[in-house]
Amino acid sequence: MIELIGVLLVVQGAGGLINRIAGSRHPSWFLQLQVLPPQLHVIASIVLLGAGVAVLFANRARNRRRG
Repeated sequence: MIELIGVLLVVQGAGGLINRIAGSRHPSWFLQLQVLPPQLHVIASIVLLGAGVAVLFANRARNRRRG
């Protein structure tokens, strides 16, 4: 379940970031692009991407400690 949350955060963050950098003006399915004002799209995408990577790495480290 934790892996799914991490992957969803990474997909939302990376997808939103690519969408904004590419300059797409078409409607997208990325949550932060629907909810937040345009000035925060890139920042929110970077935060989501970082949070997703952190969740995945923390889960991986936890699983290694358990053996």
